[in-house]
Amino acid sequence: MTPDQLLPQVYTELRQLAAAKLQNEQAGQTLTATALVHEAWLRLSAASMDWNDRTHFFRTAATAMRRILVDRARARHTKKRDAGVQVTLVDAAEQLPDAQLLALDEALEALAVEKPEHAQLVELRYIVGLGGDETAQVLGVSPATVDRMWRYAKAWLLVRLQQSRE
Repeated sequence: MTPDQLLPQVYTELRQLAAAKLQNEQAGQTLTATALVHEAWLRLSAASMDWNDRTHFFRTAATAMRRILVDRARARHTKKRDAGVQVTLVDAAEQLPDAQLLALDEALEALAVEKPEHAQLVELRYIVGLGGDETAQVLGVSPATVDRMWRYAKAWLLVRLQQSRE
């Protein structure tokens, strides 16, 4: 399925997820949910991929949205990040300050090397804001597996982020 065929089917849902993600942005934020979805769409279209199914598309879209938010944070946060940055992951997506988003991105990159599916889960659950059942559906695993993976990923990231602060 090409992106042109899939986008009309998932656009509303992507926009709702983007809106939820951007809801906690700082006042004066110039990035809107529509702009985030469109930017992600442009990146996905440029990749010239055929999507196997809706799940494949959502996984790739989650990564694209994460990259966009991280790129914006890097642009705003030009000075070297403080070694004392602390990130706390909660079950719901929330806006992180730039320094924390950059630290989380570095830790997610390391997690992706070790456990790619766990890193994908963090993108879907924390960055995009999908719930446990929705994440299970996208990843093709049971909700109980998502809960176990989520606990592991949060603990792994916490250790990694604490190590980077030391």
